[in-house]
Amino acid sequence: MSALLETIARVRKDVCELHAELTRYELVVWTAGNVSGRIPGHDLMVIKPSGVSYDDLTPELMVVTDLYGTPVRGINTGSGGTVDWGNPDLSPSSDTAAHAYVYRHMPEVGGVVHTHSTYATAWAARGEEIPCVLTMMGDEFGGPIPVGPFALIGDDSIGQGIVETLKNSHSPAVLMQNHGPFTIGKSAREAVKAAVMCEEVARTVHISRQLGDPLPIDQAKIESLYDRYQNVYGR
Repeated sequence: MSALLETIARVRKDVCELHAELTRYELVVWTAGNVSGRIPGHDLMVIKPSGVSYDDLTPELMVVTDLYGTPVRGINTGSGGTVDWGNPDLSPSSDTAAHAYVYRHMPEVGGVVHTHSTYATAWAARGEEIPCVLTMMGDEFGGPIPVGPFALIGDDSIGQGIVETLKNSHSPAVLMQNHGPFTIGKSAREAVKAAVMCEEVARTVHISRQLGDPLPIDQAKIESLYDRYQNVYGR
């Protein structure tokens, strides 16, 4: 049990600290956006509480839920007692159901991020994928950044759209139509990196289109870029 408690504490700390990257790269405003992380080996996740300022976040405020988004306020130690954590008055992010659905249906995913970053969200508002016209995109996304279906917040409809869109794509990012980007990764840190890179290429490709038509990259070359970057470069 102590190993599980140590793991939960580590993931809460990691997820808390990663929220600072969202503000650092100007991917969020006010209290919008969130990072979550899976608790390895358990049907649990950690996510930002709803409505709490980024400046006020601490590991102790991170909410632990099961993979259906139900808060788990403590764990029975097996010796007649329980270990409690967090503030019972805090609710998990309004996007928790979407994150939880992703974890249930994509077991390889260890982290999920949602932002309303300006340029990526502008593409989402148009319902238009970001074409793969940069070698950086070939490396990171293995093709265009796809658009997911319109879905309302409140249940796991957004999660369904994320999974359906990404299950046959190299991309760790999806632009949910009229909403904004969601990104996934083997870890929460990888998902945050994908969110940062998604906004960067969304901005660059937008500027490129103001100058003219961006030049497409042959799909075979995209696959070569992706394979090298993911399996050779930096490994």
